[in-house]
Amino acid sequence: MTMRWIILFSSSNRRQQPPRKQYNNLNHLRTLFEGTFKTVRDRGLDHAVEREKHLKPLISLKNLIKREPSKSLPISIITQNKESLQLPFRPVEFTRKYPSVFHEFLPVAAALNAPHICLTPQALSIDSNEQLLYQSDGYKEQIANRLLKLLMISRIHKIPLSIIEHLKWDLGLPHDYLHGVIPEFPDYFRVVQEKFRAFRNDDDRVLELVCWSNELAVSVMEKKNKKKGSDFEFPVQFSTGFEMDRSYQRWLSQWQKLPYVSPYENAAHLSASSDESDRWVVGVLHEILQVLVPKKTEKDNLLILGDWLGLRSRFKRALLQHPGIFYLSSKIGTQTVVLREGYKRGSLAERHPFMDLRSQYIHLMNTTIKEDGKDVKVVLGKINQDESNDKDLEEGGAGEDDREIRGDRDESSEAEADAFEGEDNSEDDEEEQPRRVNFKTAQSSWGRVVGRVKPVRDSKRERSAGRSTQKFRERNPSEASRRLQIRGQNKDVESSVQRSRSSKSRGKVIT
Repeated sequence: MTMRWIILFSSSNRRQQPPRKQYNNLNHLRTLFEGTFKTVRDRGLDHAVEREKHLKPLISLKNLIKREPSKSLPISIITQNKESLQLPFRPVEFTRKYPSVFHEFLPVAAALNAPHICLTPQALSIDSNEQLLYQSDGYKEQIANRLLKLLMISRIHKIPLSIIEHLKWDLGLPHDYLHGVIPEFPDYFRVVQEKFRAFRNDDDRVLELVCWSNELAVSVMEKKNKKKGSDFEFPVQFSTGFEMDRSYQRWLSQWQKLPYVSPYENAAHLSASSDESDRWVVGVLHEILQVLVPKKTEKDNLLILGDWLGLRSRFKRALLQHPGIFYLSSKIGTQTVVLREGYKRGSLAERHPFMDLRSQYIHLMNTTIKEDGKDVKVVLGKINQDESNDKDLEEGGAGEDDREIRGDRDESSEAEADAFEGEDNSEDDEEEQPRRVNFKTAQSSWGRVVGRVKPVRDSKRERSAGRSTQKFRERNPSEASRRLQIRGQNKDVESSVQRSRSSKSRGKVIT
């Protein structure tokens, strides 16, 4: 009797459970591919990453200088903010590496003898165009749409501002977006403070979604295929020389036939170790990179966002398993994730005014400057660099004058040259003097090498140098030359006496 009641009770419980959503059993049983790939470099995408080297710290320093009332900053203040600016090396070297963007000068006041840095007119012109773009209503609307998409991708529709700061560079946000952009869209989102919600930072402020937008909750993949919730393939393009295994090719072709799940849908019902979940995660990564303006970002930024979304490990696995969709570049000292679909032959497939401004900054960084009416590229060298003097200038202390430092370096170079020769030959010193002067001038100016200094090979210059050395010898003869002159004079006297005697004897014979 008791067994009968147990069976009836268990059967009634089965009927009361809600029906589960049915999925294709074949697809649900598919597991992730666990093979390995041989990394192949893509020169075009590597160049797209490498060409922006030092651009981010350069624009950060530009914004810091521009915010000053005097529009200039001493080297000491820049040195104090080196970490926040993310300068790759010493500030004085960084500013001198790009003289077409930063101008170094000494203030008029005698008390302030440390060099100051200001922006060149060309850099100020590009900055004015950048500010006009930030202030335009159309660009503010684009920024709001990007932030709104990220909030709708998040499960709880909230993102800490610390994560937004990490993605600020790739989202194209202005420096004052918290005060200049977010308050203008109160129907989209708002900034709130949540206690005990600090994420990897002391800042507990989060950006919260206010209203869901069905118009923007459509992925780029769905827009391109003009259908929603259908089965369509991700565009795949491998680097030249990539060797695809047959097992991976078979797995990828079956993976592309799985149903597409929108990144704006909740996919918590999918198993984390299934291909369906992997396809949804790839869609999330694809949509995030499409939201970013340059279609690329640092890998750490994606992993920080994935940590907030609870998808960090699945993000890492998707980036490794799909080299035909995402490309990992190791240039500029970090790993950068590039969306292959967003680039064509190493350039962005779709032009954007914000990226056009960055291209202008890059062009200005590589622009030559004019000295003495000639275009000369200034390259920072390490010849005769006295780091202690430059360090004193950075700290803003009272150091030596520029001319005195250059004079000391010239004297040290002369002393090294004399020690190298090891002989005290006045004639050789006089002959090598013109060339040595040219070498000194090439190594002066605080360790910068201007172009290539060629040795003097002009015949006219050599002749003039030879005449000057000959005149110098005649005016200041050495002891050896004096002895030779005395011997020559004695020989001349003896020869003249002999000639006179011979002439007299000849005359006598004739007569």
